[in-house]
Amino acid sequence: MTVLDRRAFLQTAAIAAVSAATAPFVPRALAQASKPPDFPKGFLWGSATASYQVEGAWREDGKGESIWDRFAHKPGTIKGADTGDVACDSYHRYAEDIALMRALNLTSYRFSIAWPRIQPTGSGAPNAKGLDYYKRLVDALLEARIRPFPTLYHWDLPQTLEDAGGWPNRDLIGRFTDYAEIVARALGDRVSNWTMFNEPKVFTELGYSAGRHAPGRRDRAAFYRASHVVNLTQASAFRAMKAVNGRLKIGSAYSTTNAEPATSSPEDRVAADRAHAFSNLWFVDPLLKGRYPDAIVGGFQPETFGVQPGDMEKLPTPLDFLGINYYNRTVYAHDPSVPLLQFRNAGLPDDRRGPQTDMGWEVWPDSFHDLLVRMSREHPGVPIEVTENGCSYLDSPDAHGRVADRRRIDYYAGYLGAVSRAIRDGADIRGYHAWSLLDNFEWAEGYTQRFGLVYVDFRTQQRIIKDSGRWLAKVAAENKLLASAL
Repeated sequence: MTVLDRRAFLQTAAIAAVSAATAPFVPRALAQASKPPDFPKGFLWGSATASYQVEGAWREDGKGESIWDRFAHKPGTIKGADTGDVACDSYHRYAEDIALMRALNLTSYRFSIAWPRIQPTGSGAPNAKGLDYYKRLVDALLEARIRPFPTLYHWDLPQTLEDAGGWPNRDLIGRFTDYAEIVARALGDRVSNWTMFNEPKVFTELGYSAGRHAPGRRDRAAFYRASHVVNLTQASAFRAMKAVNGRLKIGSAYSTTNAEPATSSPEDRVAADRAHAFSNLWFVDPLLKGRYPDAIVGGFQPETFGVQPGDMEKLPTPLDFLGINYYNRTVYAHDPSVPLLQFRNAGLPDDRRGPQTDMGWEVWPDSFHDLLVRMSREHPGVPIEVTENGCSYLDSPDAHGRVADRRRIDYYAGYLGAVSRAIRDGADIRGYHAWSLLDNFEWAEGYTQRFGLVYVDFRTQQRIIKDSGRWLAKVAAENKLLASAL
């Protein structure tokens, strides 16, 4: 199916049709729907955060320096010269944040563990104070009847390990495996579900090739090597954690995009398939299928990616779930000038572009449905958790302290409708985590973007549940998209 043949934007019983770029996304057709979309019994409603983005306390209780500590303190790297030194101060305010989750009727919390809190230099004996913090956080979540869903690596590599070569260095396979085993032993008696990595495609490419994220390197060859090291690391850490406790459910959270061809030409169709393989499957298929996907023109080149004898035999790993992070679709065109891949992002013409968030990202829920169904069909028998999905809108409190973020409600109604349709179309989706619980430090954007269900005043740390948070609380309580919630 070509882009031009795609069904009309948001054409479902739960979502109103809108004109592409001019009309706002308005899912109020839910009010007229005979049966609003619902979700399976036991479906998990959650939110997500990351340690560097919310914790603060960057030098407290024995924590070591991370690559984001170093990168954010370098002039010119972050908008507004912002850092995560304080962020949302969740290191000290986690009890307040858990109370917010309860008010939002959430049943799952995806947070990340800061590796430098556990091993300040990335190796050696664990830092007891760091482990104690996460034990307290997990215990408080369990007391609140919220599933703790930790991510072991959400981009804050100990700086000492970067100084030794970072993710292109194969030594990190063993280092991360040791760290994963330490945390699994410390928390595995109370945490059942684990994410190893968050968005390996993003932190390897933006960190080692594009230089826009920590550690700020611009070396395409280093990115290629890093991608293979991370895949070996996923396999190694999975085995080590299962050895600690075979009942643990372990996966990773992958950045994804719905890859669509720019035209109906055979060349663009094939280019979009290669882009899907490289963007969505590069860190999945080596584990679930034991091979790299067909993204490279002329075939996979082991020497380019630093593959050594015996590596491919180590990769097959029966992940317990796929974590799907989703924000955008991407339109691709064939481009023979691009080394190895021969595709490029062609962009969208104005007459085929949906509304934009304040981050400039397109709102197009149909693409989310298509991606979820495609990933499910390509990996049968592997459950999916939506580990991130959300939007940035810069609404702020009015004179009465209310954050009336109607656009975010509309966004979530559309994307949750897409999830519900994907489930009806056969995708085994177990939960949904909104990005994010809190407005937070948004990496290179600093504090210029707001993704939270909860507004944060970064000067006072005051938290205010936005209208979108109150809306989602009603949806979570009823386990369906209720017209009354709109």
